[in-house]
Amino acid sequence: MSLYRTMLFVPADNLRKAGKALMLNADGVVLDLEDAVAISEKAHARQSLKEALTLPRRGDVFIRVNSAQTDFILADLQASVVQGIKGVVLAKSESAEEIRQIDWLMRLFEKERGLPPGALEIIPFIESANAIMNAYAIAAASPRVSRMFLGGVDYVQDIGTSFSKAGSELFYARSQLVVASRAAGIEAPIDTVYPDFKDIEGLVADAKLVRQMGFQGKLAIHPGQIAPLNEVFAPTAEEIAWAKKIVVVFDESEAKGQAILQVDGKMIEYPIANRARRILQLAELLANKRE
Repeated sequence: MSLYRTMLFVPADNLRKAGKALMLNADGVVLDLEDAVAISEKAHARQSLKEALTLPRRGDVFIRVNSAQTDFILADLQASVVQGIKGVVLAKSESAEEIRQIDWLMRLFEKERGLPPGALEIIPFIESANAIMNAYAIAAASPRVSRMFLGGVDYVQDIGTSFSKAGSELFYARSQLVVASRAAGIEAPIDTVYPDFKDIEGLVADAKLVRQMGFQGKLAIHPGQIAPLNEVFAPTAEEIAWAKKIVVVFDESEAKGQAILQVDGKMIEYPIANRARRILQLAELLANKRE
């Protein structure tokens, strides 16, 4: 289990912004070689990436590479499969076959550079109707895939609509991604950006909604979004207290041969106990991060 409440995107070709982003309290930073970089600046961005990766950092670092269907992908992977990153984010992932192709290329670069085989992750960026329909196959395509991102901006355009604060246009895609992730045995997905970075109230409401749906965090495009998202996706003191109580009582009951019991007037069995254990694991990860 990992702790990715927030993933902050920053252009790989802007060292000033990258340097600041890497020292913020986001759980992960994504240095972007795709949409944040003009086509004419792709080569320059790959050069800047080398320097960005030498800068001090607080959290994990990922690199978003261009789509496997573009002419940029090989050079992007050559620049990205290096020591010190957590993995690559594959923009506009469309199929399991693409994931397997990227896996193969990464393995070649790992071998060439003396990196442990399979050490780097692939995070598929799900951004179209076709990708949503292929979400389970994509999630299960490679052991490198430990979680997926939802790219809502491209997705809503692909299905012919636009963002709304209610988020009804994203309901099916979000549900599909959560279910596909669980069925494939990978971590819960990370939700799309909230485009209006000045609307913190709307951001928090959206984050609470997707947390309830089963997402582990959200993508961020502005430093001001980090603290609110970190708070929403962290276990509350009440949740931790509840989880501790459930685990203690359930373990005692299970030791006596009972797997169903009542706590505070509610039935508790294995699924509830397992959820309580996950809450405590997240709380422990968060405590270690603060230390």
